[in-house]
Amino acid sequence: MLESFQLLSSKPVIYAANVVEEDLANDGADNENVAKVREYAKEQGEQVFVVCAKIEEEIASLDEEEKEMFLEELGLTSAGLDRLIAASYELLGLISYLTAGPTESRAWTIERGTLAPQAAG
Repeated sequence: MLESFQLLSSKPVIYAANVVEEDLANDGADNENVAKVREYAKEQGEQVFVVCAKIEEEIASLDEEEKEMFLEELGLTSAGLDRLIAASYELLGLISYLTAGPTESRAWTIERGTLAPQAAG
């Protein structure tokens, strides 16, 4: 019955830990505040996402080629926004279903485990 109210407090949570640039390379492992957030999130059965807002601001102003070089210099494989999207999809049990035709290609967001005939519908 409680689920029918769709309360925000009953929704899954991703905790965001904003760190300095130096703590980003090792995912905040040496930061005691990130450790506390991770401990709390573990108790709640939730996830923690480590991000550096300053770096994300800089990445937002770069073109794709400059972005890749910047991330490589920092020792990162992807931007924080991309990792947040992936973590959100995982948390919500979603995947992308791709379709392609002669005139358009599309990505549809579907629930994980949905069979192709149902996804196409």
